[in-house]
This record gives sequence, C-alpha cells and structure tokens, in this order.
Amino acid sequence: MNMHTVTSLSSRRPDGEKIHFHRTELGPIMSLYGRMVAAGEWRDYGISALKDVAVFCVFRRSAEHALYRIEKRPKLAGKQGMYAIIGMDGRVLKRGHDLKAVLRVLERKLIRSVD
Repeated sequence: MNMHTVTSLSSRRPDGEKIHFHRTELGPIMSLYGRMVAAGEWRDYGISALKDVAVFCVFRRSAEHALYRIEKRPKLAGKQGMYAIIGMDGRVLKRGHDLKAVLRVLERKLIRSVD
C-alpha cells in the first residue's frame, strides 16, 4: 500500500458510522420544540445517533417515556421517506420525504392545545 494514497472520507460511510440529524434538520425540530415548551406541552428532549437511525425524543417530564419520536432513517429515503413521527404507543403518525411536512402532524397538536 502506498503511503501517499488519498481516500475521500465523504464519498463512503464506514460501517460503524452513526446517523445524525443535520443542522438544517434540527432547526425546524427545535423551533417546534420551543413552541411546544412555551405552550406547556413538552418539557424535555433526548437525541440519539445510532447505526441505522437518528432519533429525537420529546417528553412531557424527564422521568417518563417519550411522547413522540422523530426518526430519520436514510435507508427508507427511496421508499416511504426517511422521516417519521412515532407516537408513544409505537404507531407511525406520519412518514415522508420532507421533514417540515412530517412535523405538521405535531403542529396540529400545538394548535389544538392552544385553542
């Protein structure tokens, strides 16, 4: 092996690399989170970066189970869409290719709680 060989790390993902939310994805998520906190609906969140999925969990209280999970699964990008909102009971509330469109499911819950 030549010691001067250059390999581009951005062109391929090593097997152990984890999935993360990008800054452009966290912006709309944190915006919604802030509005829900201001409305008194949510109080805490957690972010996980795993091998196949990135997860943003929201909690009413920090000691409870997650109310909702916002998931990013890049392997589903060509199929149902890589973003999903999953409820506390495990049901998929919305899945799609556009994160902002998927987050609208939770926006409706904010509007109902304010009324």
